[in-house]
Amino acid sequence: MTFDDVRRLTSAWPEVEDGASYGTPALKVRKKLLARLKEDRDSLVMPGVPADERDMLVASQPEIFYFTDHYRDYPTVLIRLSKAKRASVEPLLRRRWRELASKATVRTFDAR
Repeated sequence: MTFDDVRRLTSAWPEVEDGASYGTPALKVRKKLLARLKEDRDSLVMPGVPADERDMLVASQPEIFYFTDHYRDYPTVLIRLSKAKRASVEPLLRRRWRELASKATVRTFDAR
């Protein structure tokens, strides 16, 4: 995957907008961070992943999921896009989108 793939995937979801975060391309929902491209241009910073789930992802698929000391105390996992498949990235993005989007938007989206 690439960040453009992530952008195309999330563009079908209401309230997702292009933005920037820490000087890198980002996707936002109602001005809150959905995900951003890390400075290495290959890793996706994926907030909203609790530490226990992050640890499980890292242990089970370390070639895709990892974190650094910087993110140790945050509910965030890093995803190597060049190694990732849509099936491993989309559920995390979708869950985060559902947390950030307005309740009315999520209801309307689900009703489609």
